[in-house]
Amino acid sequence: MSQFEFFEKRLDFYREVAFSNLLSVLPAREPKRYFYDLLPEYPKRSGKGLRAALCLATCLAYGGRIQNAINSAVAIELFHNGFLVHDDVQDESMFRRGNETLHTKHGIGVAINIGNALNLFSLQVLMKNQALLGSKLAWQLFSESSEMLRQTLEGQALELGWIRDNVCDLSDRDYLRLALKKTAWYTCIYPCRAGGLIATGGGINPDRFYRFGWFLGIAFQIQDDLLNLVGNYGQYGKEIGGDLWEGKRTLMLIHLLNHCSSQEKAELKAILALSRPERTEDQVEWIYEKMIHYGSIAFGRKCARQFAGAALYEFHNAYGHLPDSEDKRFILEMVLYMIEREC
Repeated sequence: MSQFEFFEKRLDFYREVAFSNLLSVLPAREPKRYFYDLLPEYPKRSGKGLRAALCLATCLAYGGRIQNAINSAVAIELFHNGFLVHDDVQDESMFRRGNETLHTKHGIGVAINIGNALNLFSLQVLMKNQALLGSKLAWQLFSESSEMLRQTLEGQALELGWIRDNVCDLSDRDYLRLALKKTAWYTCIYPCRAGGLIATGGGINPDRFYRFGWFLGIAFQIQDDLLNLVGNYGQYGKEIGGDLWEGKRTLMLIHLLNHCSSQEKAELKAILALSRPERTEDQVEWIYEKMIHYGSIAFGRKCARQFAGAALYEFHNAYGHLPDSEDKRFILEMVLYMIEREC
């Protein structure tokens, strides 16, 4: 039995439940060629469904019913895929989940419209909670979604602004603030809060999941940044080294900026000032080699494990009092999966 055999089988279960429902809410009508036929393209590209799974697992671990959480699980995956479409346009990314990005295949205008549409259908799915869960809880979940969106957009604004203005005087604390907003809120914090609220009919303080989701989300983002540097394209599904081409301020890049020589920092800043099309393979390779030389990648791995360890501690505060179940075990094993995954 592989280390994550139970986790992956359980993840398949949650994903099948969520994505079968997700695809069922996407209309099949005109205009098809430029709109409706493109809506399911990213969802069908074998996404892991971690966010939906965390929502469903938390609901079940707290004694809730999967039927009550399905709308919120579908909504977060629709939001996620909408974010990905827009991120790929903003980052000028070429590949997503082993295939060309939507804007590369169909043009920027069409892709932006599809991203907007996925967000629209997320809201429509959340509206179904009123009939299913009652107005009070449905509104609470809608408010949680609004907060998640605000946090995520603020994080995206920071990242895009740092790249545009070539901000290089950043600290680890700056990166953690970015990752908290851009990743942790919608990848971990929000799904846990939604699942807990649904299971208890709004009778739980969702802040109990904040620290667990924060630490888990940071570990996830650092690992994702590491895979972008050293991963296998066939498994990772995105452009290896894409973050360097795009000038993203990852924890490893910030570490390099703060540990290289003054002359190397000046050269690095000059490279980062270039637009993606202006950068050369030699320049990107030079940045990667300096990361190796100054231990930036090793530092990233160490930090990912430290945050995973913190998430394990907070797991017991958020879930430790619950009876043992497959759902509780799944959430626990997710912590290790986040930093051991290869895709």
